[in-house]
Amino acid sequence: MSAFFKLRVLVFCGLNPLWVVLGVSLIVGLLMVLVFRYTSDQKAIARAKDRLKAHLLAVRLFQDQLTVVLRAYGEIVLGTGSYLRLTFTPLLIAILPMTFLIIQLDRYLGWTPLQPMHSFLLETQANTLESLEQIELRLPDGLTASAPPVHIPKEKLVVWRLEARHAGEYDVGIEVGGQSVDKQVVVSSTLERISPVKLRGSLWQRMLSSAEPALPDSSVIQSISVYYPHRSIRFLGMEWNWIVLFFVVSLVSGFIFKSALGIQI
Repeated sequence: MSAFFKLRVLVFCGLNPLWVVLGVSLIVGLLMVLVFRYTSDQKAIARAKDRLKAHLLAVRLFQDQLTVVLRAYGEIVLGTGSYLRLTFTPLLIAILPMTFLIIQLDRYLGWTPLQPMHSFLLETQANTLESLEQIELRLPDGLTASAPPVHIPKEKLVVWRLEARHAGEYDVGIEVGGQSVDKQVVVSSTLERISPVKLRGSLWQRMLSSAEPALPDSSVIQSISVYYPHRSIRFLGMEWNWIVLFFVVSLVSGFIFKSALGIQI
C-alpha cells in the first residue's frame, strides 16, 4: 500500500492541498459510513437508541417522581453501555486503515517542500562526541552551504545551513569514520512526498515520522533531519492543520451521508 502513495497519484499532481484534503475527507466520510453500515447490527442500534430516547423522555415527564427519575437514569447508563458495545466493532475495524491513511497522507500534507534560493537547516545527531568531531558533509550539485557548521556538543549535534539553487530531489551525504549515509532533500513548488528525518532503529518512531529506510545499525549517526516548513491550509478564513481539517470535514460529510442513506450510527 505504501508503494501506492509513492507513485504520486495523478490526483495529487498540481492540485492545491486544500482540494486534496477536501476530496479525501469526503471519500473517507462516505467509506466510514458504509463500513459502519455493513459491520454493525443496524436493528440493534436502532432499538438501543429508541430505548435511550424513551428513558430521556421519562426523566422530563416524571421530574416530580424521584423513584422513576432515578430508575430512568440507571437505564440510561445501561443503555449507553449497550449502544457503545454495538458501535465498538465498526470503529475498531475502521481505526487501523484510518491510521495508516493519515500516516501516509502526512508525508504529502504535513510539510511543504523547500524552495530554491531559500536557506534551510540540516541537522545530524551522533552517538558520541568523538564521532561528532569527525562528521563531514558531502553536497551534490545544486546544493551549497551558506554558513559554517555549528556544533552543539551537549546534544551531540552538528547543524548546517544550506541552500538549493534550483528545484529537485537531492541526496546529501554524511561521512564519519569511513562510513557514509545519505539523506533526501526535496526542493519543489508542488505537492511532494516529504521525509523530515532519517533514523537509526526506533521502528515505531520511523513509521510515524520517516519515509526513508533506516540508518544502518552499525552507523554512529543516530538521526539526520531537514527542517521543512510545516504546512497550514487556509479554509473558511482560518489556518488549519490538515489533520484537524480532515477530521472535521470527514465527520460532517459522514453525518450527511448517514442521513442520506438512512444508516443508524
